[in-house]
Amino acid sequence: MTLDIDSVRITKPRDVRPAAENLRAIVSGMMDFRIAPCHNIASKQPMLDADGNILATSVFGWTEESADRWWRMPRLALVSPLPTACRYESEPFWCNAEGFRTAAHNPLLDAIDITNFERRGLSPASIVIPVHLPFGQIGAASFVPRDRSHTDLSAEFAEHSDTLGLLMRTFISGYVRVMCEPERVPIGPALSKREVECLRWAAVGKTDYEISLIMARSRATVRFHMHNASMKLDAVNRSQTLFKATQLGYIGLHS
Repeated sequence: MTLDIDSVRITKPRDVRPAAENLRAIVSGMMDFRIAPCHNIASKQPMLDADGNILATSVFGWTEESADRWWRMPRLALVSPLPTACRYESEPFWCNAEGFRTAAHNPLLDAIDITNFERRGLSPASIVIPVHLPFGQIGAASFVPRDRSHTDLSAEFAEHSDTLGLLMRTFISGYVRVMCEPERVPIGPALSKREVECLRWAAVGKTDYEISLIMARSRATVRFHMHNASMKLDAVNRSQTLFKATQLGYIGLHS
């Protein structure tokens, strides 16, 4: 099968519904799974078409009467092991009550609680595509077998995970671009080396005085760099400065 990636690409609101219908058709030709897409695991808002119709019910075949109304459950991102795993993994994975499987082992997934997996994840097994977007936003799509007794998804994952990843990254990133309010992140002068160094130490809990000792600079100099970084990032306090610097990739987990 030739993959027409442009058929799921979204460039304007009116593209959303046909792109979703094309996505459903492509996946149906690959395997008998339902699609559960989410543009932001931290948001209560379901994915909608340009007319305000919920894609889960109007396109992807889920019903309001079903027990697994995942788009109506704002706490799902907190209690389900699937979105939890998406915070620690950026590549496709599949999972069931026995754990998570990835192409390359991720030990962080081993620590995730999978007790009562089916009840908490609303499915006995799923292929999941995390979609990590700019500014720290995480989208995801779960592919759930219609046959609930089918819990070994290793064959489908091996054959289709790369294609599903390409499809969902294209679909969800396009949706976010045209249907969601953009993050208010300033685009201006880059942070200097000293500003980034101060922010990195602040991010691990160091005070201005401690940073001044580490960098062999005066406390006033550290405050100067922190203030400049705050102004460049249009931040109102230290916490927001660190948050925005992290969003833009100036500081990270191993800073």
